[in-house]
Amino acid sequence: MANSKIELDDMITVGTLADKLLIPVSSLITELMKNGVLATVNEKIDFDTAQIIVNELGLDVELTKKESTVKENIQKSKSIISASAKIRPPVVAVMGHVDHGKTSILDAIRGSNNASQESGGITQHISAYQIKHNDRSITFLDTPGHEAFAAIREHGAHLTDIVIIVVAADDGVKPQTIEAIRFAKSAGSKIIVAINKIDKEGADVIRVKQQLSEHGLTTEEWGGDTIVCEVSAKNKQGIDNLLDMILLVSDVEEIKADYDIPAQGLVIEAHLAKGRGPVAVLLVEAGILKVGDFLVAGSSYAKIRTLEDTNNKAIDEALPSMPVKISGLKNLPEFGEEFRVFKTEKEAKNYSLDALNKSKQDLSSSNMTGSDLIRIINKNNETKELNVLVKADVKGSLTSVMDSLKSLDTNEVAVRFVGSGVGQIVDNDVHLAGPSKAIIYGFNVNIAKNTKLIADREHIEVRLFNVIYELIDDVKSELTKLLAPEIVETILGKLTIKGIFKTTKSELICGGEVIQGKLSLPAHARILRSNNLISEVEVVNLKKGSNDAKEVIEGEMCGLDLKTNGKLDVKEGDILELFKREEVKREL
Repeated sequence: MANSKIELDDMITVGTLADKLLIPVSSLITELMKNGVLATVNEKIDFDTAQIIVNELGLDVELTKKESTVKENIQKSKSIISASAKIRPPVVAVMGHVDHGKTSILDAIRGSNNASQESGGITQHISAYQIKHNDRSITFLDTPGHEAFAAIREHGAHLTDIVIIVVAADDGVKPQTIEAIRFAKSAGSKIIVAINKIDKEGADVIRVKQQLSEHGLTTEEWGGDTIVCEVSAKNKQGIDNLLDMILLVSDVEEIKADYDIPAQGLVIEAHLAKGRGPVAVLLVEAGILKVGDFLVAGSSYAKIRTLEDTNNKAIDEALPSMPVKISGLKNLPEFGEEFRVFKTEKEAKNYSLDALNKSKQDLSSSNMTGSDLIRIINKNNETKELNVLVKADVKGSLTSVMDSLKSLDTNEVAVRFVGSGVGQIVDNDVHLAGPSKAIIYGFNVNIAKNTKLIADREHIEVRLFNVIYELIDDVKSELTKLLAPEIVETILGKLTIKGIFKTTKSELICGGEVIQGKLSLPAHARILRSNNLISEVEVVNLKKGSNDAKEVIEGEMCGLDLKTNGKLDVKEGDILELFKREEVKREL
């Protein structure tokens, strides 16, 4: 098996991995057991765990991870288009660094003012809507800017035909700008750059173009193939030109879809709406979605009861590239899941039931992650856990919050989820958090007054946030409290013992000359002879002559009262090294 490459899914059973490695499953199980993991043939482990075990076995095998299912599904649907496919509106994602003006540009296009309404001034969900320009439709996706929403942003790029990378003229290319470029390229989307805030003091368009070229986006005027538009969202300068460029790219690319097939697409958002139950925002990629259609998204099934555009206006059907809001779902679908429409209710129910059974099988497996295994291998370092329960308004935000909290884990401290879900914090959440005294974190959700009273009575903390990085910082602060403090020693000074006046099992009184530094209290001391440690003691008192002293400097004589643990063999000429030992709080 020298130099072989094996492609794995994110999760794989021990038995399947053994087959791929061409080794007996017993050998794999034995290796897991050596590391303290009691595994079975059907135990599921993640890619990182598989990599660790392969290294432990010393196999000359290179493991590679398969592309995500979402990406595969999207690429598949993009590539399989029939000869009868017709032109559809382009789907455009707007991405870039936080506070570079993505939402402001969309507001200028749409004529709204969403940026001022967003908590913390950052977009926290994918917003989707269609606009008309020159009597043609364009669908826009506004993706979040904060680093915690990387998962949502990546889906945003994979959902789209064209990605507008927004860069502030006064700030230039930033880490999230680079991340957005990478997402767009990996999704195979065409890229248009919008250099925003050109009217602002300190704007330097040439510098931004230079930075873009360093990341493979060379503007057309510099001999490249990247369209760069200079805009000011504040003054609505260059917005029409940006829309013209979107339509130009759309025409060149001949963006098409089949209209005469059962509708399919992706779930953008999902949440619980009061009086309506589960509601999902979908992006139709092909086919025509209609009221009454039988739809399946993962294990979630629906007979579509209502169909609305993103302005909450009721419609009868949704064409390709159109974002729509539907109700009638039996339960919430997962964010980023592919949906399909079936001809009959029986087909749809059977398909969703199969998906549900598979999901239950996955949950019933005792899945082992790489971080779990690392913790077990690192037995000497006991991990302290912070128990939390997380509720969020939509599935996409819940995924991002939980992924961000998982990334805070170290070998010493970790977040343990006792529960999670979408919707308002309810009595059951408090009961679930109770046994482990978990902190309940709510993101963009509320808690009923009666539920809050129950939480207070049960001494369960409930913390509500509207800005994701504030929630993450709070959890980080709680994890920091669990870190064992660092013991820091500071050497104060040294003294040569010139005389020994009293020695008992618990006390030693001696005197000498300070040969280095400055002695002060409180302090501990090491008794050294020829640089060898004799004992460690506590310094109880310092004296100059017959008077107590706060400090003694180099060259001075003094007496010391030492607290000991048994009688010591101390001699004249031994060295006392005084030091302070302090506990210092550590940061995560």
